Order: sequence, then C-alpha cells, then structure tokens
Amino acid sequence: MQSALFLAVRHGGRMERGGRRRSEPEEADKGRMKRTIIKDWKARLSYFLQNSSNSNKRKSKKAGKHRNYFKPSPEEAQLWSEAFDELLANKYGLAAFRAFLKSEFCEENIEFWLACEDFKKTKSPQKLTSKAKKIYNDFIEKEAPKEINIDFQTKNMIAQNIQEATHTCFSVAQKRVYSLMENNSYPRFLESEFYQELCKKTPISRAAQGT
Repeated sequence: MQSALFLAVRHGGRMERGGRRRSEPEEADKGRMKRTIIKDWKARLSYFLQNSSNSNKRKSKKAGKHRNYFKPSPEEAQLWSEAFDELLANKYGLAAFRAFLKSEFCEENIEFWLACEDFKKTKSPQKLTSKAKKIYNDFIEKEAPKEINIDFQTKNMIAQNIQEATHTCFSVAQKRVYSLMENNSYPRFLESEFYQELCKKTPISRAAQGT
C-alpha cells in the first residue's frame, strides 16, 4: 500500500477508486476533449441560428421586423429542463436541440416535427397537397433521404392519406416522433456538456458585490 502511494506521488498522479491512478496528462486530455466538443456544438448552433434568422428575415420583410436570437441567461436555460415544450418553444433552445440531434445523427426527427408544424399552418389546399407529398418523399417513404423511424402500418396510412391531404395527415407519426425525442434525446440533451455550460452561473466578483 505504501509503495502504491509512493508511486502515485512520484509520478504526479491521482489515485482513484480501486487503486487506479489518473495521471495529469489524462486530465489534460479530458479537458481538451470537453473544449473540442463544446466548440463543435457552438459551430453547429451558430449554423442553425443563422438559418433561423435568415428565414425570419424573409417572413418579416414586409412587416419590417428583425429578430435576433440572444444567448439565454442561466435561469432561462434552466427552464428548458422543466418540460420538453419549454425547450421547443424557445428559438435558441430549439436551435441548440437541433445541434445536439445532429451530433447524434438523428436530426431528421426534429426536422420532421418542424415540417409537420409548418404543414398544419398551411391554408391553401394546393400548397397543402404539395407540402404533404414533399414531407412524404423526404421523411416517410422507404429509403427517403431523411427517413424517420416509424412502423410500416403508419407509413401505409400516410401514403393513403396524402392522396386527399388534410391537416391531420401526419398527426400519428408526429406524435410518435415527438414521444421518441421527449423520452430519449431530450434527457440526453439535458445531461450534455453544452447544456450544462449554458446553465452555469458566472461567479460574481467581490468588486461587483460591493457596488
């Protein structure tokens, strides 16, 4: 036991449970990996925020409105953990969640959900039919470029429904994808390094406390 402790001290390491030593280089590698992950996240998030901003610029051009999405405060970010809907309702949170799904290679789920939300707002019958076919081609049919994971019966039902498209064509599939994200991806997002960083409160300096 004494020799093990001597070796740990001699090599500048730290003893872990079970006598395993974690060396300083390992700690440094872990820190670099964490920074790389967060940097990659920020790059993806920037991409989705930019796309959202450009989309809203086009939609609000006639009204002369311009929207920017600012980084939320730790308190605002913490609200996202209270309910999945809280996350989806926040533009920055939605972009962050999309970036997370992209890192897990399952961004088709949120893209399908968003396409369905847009579809339900469509008023023109002609546009409703064309959008229904596009959603089917992009997400539903076999070997679609963004094929979602739903059962064969639901796919068949959708194929029949889009022949005479209504606002409820994709309701069953959308609910299933929502449930999949809420029960699987959402908890992992809340545990992710990036989300934890957003929730961190910046320590208040003594000088700031004294003012």
